[in-house]
This record gives sequence, structure tokens and C-alpha cells, in this order.
Amino acid sequence: MLEENTKAPSFELNDKDGKKYSLSDFAGQKIVVYFYPKDNTPGCTRQACAFAAAYEDFKTLNVPVIGISKDSEASHRKFAEKHGLPFILLSDPELEAIKAYDVWQEKKLYGKVSMGVVRTTYVIDENGVIIKAMPKVKPDTNAAKVLEYIKSLKS
Repeated sequence: MLEENTKAPSFELNDKDGKKYSLSDFAGQKIVVYFYPKDNTPGCTRQACAFAAAYEDFKTLNVPVIGISKDSEASHRKFAEKHGLPFILLSDPELEAIKAYDVWQEKKLYGKVSMGVVRTTYVIDENGVIIKAMPKVKPDTNAAKVLEYIKSLKS
């Protein structure tokens, strides 16, 4: 996992509609970048829906939310439509950003070891520096904790 107070790696990835986004597109504003394992799985769906429920609060604070997984653009499109997700979902099938942000790690499930995305959230500041790194986040509380952290910066 990347450390706080380090420069966030740049990326250039497509969203569900094939539109390219890069980290530099968000220069001058704080952003939330969260990495998750797979569209339409129970935990990832709960996490995405929690970010969707808090979306207006993030929008009011002028903080874009970006979800990244290795799923395809088509998978993201279906996921966003099915659950009404208003924020950006980026497709990283080549694991470019996933590996750069050090979230592609060994995971154990029922004694079986495999490589996969460890659910991680980063808050990146206006200058592209990671100001908050949240490893192994809980899907149900992640959005609320990120929002609470961002609000604490404003006070």
C-alpha cells in the first residue's frame, strides 16, 4: 500500500463509456480514489451503493469519487446502471493503476492463496499527494469514514 504524504501515481484509464480519465484531470481539487475487487459482488455492491448514497455530500464538497477495478467498461456500465451509480468507474484490465497504487496483493480465502485487489481507498489532495490511505476498508462504512475525514479538513 502506498504511504500518506507521497505523490499519487498518475494513471490514464477509460470509464464505462470509453471516456479517458487521468489523475491530472483532477489537479487543483481533492479526490477520492477507491479500489475494489469486482463489480456486482456483495461487498463491492454495498461499497458502491454507500458512495452513491453519499454522492451529493461529496459533490457539495467538490470532491469527485472514482472507483477502479479490473472489470471491463461493459461490466462497469451494467454495474452503474443496475445500481444507479453517479460517480466515475474506471476500468483497469491491465492492472496499470491497481499495481501502481500497490493494491494487487496476495489474498487468502478459505485457505486458498491467490492474487487480487485489496479493497483500499485513497484521498488525494489538490497537488496530487496522498493525504489519507485507508487499507482493507469495510464496504459498509468506507464512504461515511471518507466523508467524515474530508469534512474534518474543512473545519
